[in-house]
Amino acid sequence: MTKRGGHVLIIDDEESMRHMLRLVLEREGYRIAEAAEGAAGLDILGQREFDLILCDIRMPVLDGRGFLGEAVRRQIPSTIIMMSAYGSIDTALECMKLGAYDYISKPFKPDEVVLTLRKAEERLRLQRENRYLKSELSRSSEEKKTIFKSTAMSRVLALAERVAEVSSPVLISGETGTGKELIARFLHSGGSRKVGPFVAVNCSAIAAGLMESELFGHARGAFSGADRENPGLFAAADGGILFLDEIGELPLELQPKLLRVLQEGEVRPVGHVHSRKIDVRVLAATARDLRKEVAEGRFREDLFYRLAVVEIEVPPLRDRADDIPLLAEYFLQRIALREKRSMPKLTSEVFHALQEYSWPGNVRELENLMEKTMIFCRGDKIDLASMSWEIRRRERITEKDLSLKKATSRLEREYIRKALEATGGNRTRAAELLEISLRGLMYKIKEYGFE
Repeated sequence: MTKRGGHVLIIDDEESMRHMLRLVLEREGYRIAEAAEGAAGLDILGQREFDLILCDIRMPVLDGRGFLGEAVRRQIPSTIIMMSAYGSIDTALECMKLGAYDYISKPFKPDEVVLTLRKAEERLRLQRENRYLKSELSRSSEEKKTIFKSTAMSRVLALAERVAEVSSPVLISGETGTGKELIARFLHSGGSRKVGPFVAVNCSAIAAGLMESELFGHARGAFSGADRENPGLFAAADGGILFLDEIGELPLELQPKLLRVLQEGEVRPVGHVHSRKIDVRVLAATARDLRKEVAEGRFREDLFYRLAVVEIEVPPLRDRADDIPLLAEYFLQRIALREKRSMPKLTSEVFHALQEYSWPGNVRELENLMEKTMIFCRGDKIDLASMSWEIRRRERITEKDLSLKKATSRLEREYIRKALEATGGNRTRAAELLEISLRGLMYKIKEYGFE
């Protein structure tokens, strides 16, 4: 098991509880400090920072609610998880609205505490990424033009700016890797809900049987394994935005329940008889053709039209070639800053080859290529020879390139070069990798001028 090393502050008036939590968490690699009530906890936080705080609700002097309110007022950056033996879903929701990340009902199992802390650590990681994305999205309009120069993307951003302030659902479509979540975050940062949470969930990453409770929450004991209240992702996004990525993967039986939430503005957790009002703007994204899914009975037509009040289609990278050189330099600069290295320059031949490539993986593939190129670059220039074979051979083939014989020769030459590089020039081993005879390899080496 991977050990964690975060700093955790435990605030609880029961010494036995603090002792138990210390033993469990130190065994997991956490570094622990303790306080017997909220005021003492605030004193400790005035001296040093903690990644995570576990705080009981019922305590003398300053109770958990008082501590939580003061911590939020002081803008203490720690992630706070509340604990209580007297809680309910109302208590959990109240604490989360006040600023807590999560809520654990006592008595709890040690594994439950560890799992909650690990989820909180993942949230901290995502928050750091989100802060970086927001800083990029809040750049000046002139800087944005240097990343999105093409007419196609200018239209997308103009539409996003127009609808950022409204609360209507938006359906963002486009191929995988085009940056649909970036557009969703653009809508969040540019609208009135930017002070509220942005909660993202990939519908294809959650098991169908768990999707309902993850989205809408569940009561304690609602089903096997539901040993505590879960307010759900809609409640977590209250006052902000819920981004449903890969909405086409949403199970058909769950689609009417999502439709009801969108129409009524309320959710009913699994196991509860009463619904709760929520104020959430829903943004959805898909790489599928949802109209085709509707026609074939895999997606509800009424839900489609409710989600697609506004449709934003993000064009594939191959259709906005003007953006490619700028994005390539942007990714190189970002990677160079992260690695504390000087940024190498791309040659004009590289720019041309990048614009000729079809980019099946879109912007994500371009970023991946720039990172790999940066890893192996040792000079101050990146030329065409440094690029992968797919980029050098170009996928936009003209009539002059349609000779199968010439294409086979180019492929053969490339594989022989890679085999010789992989074996450090050992021709016997290279022949084995290529599954040809040594004599055949020697002939090819001479034919292609490798000697």
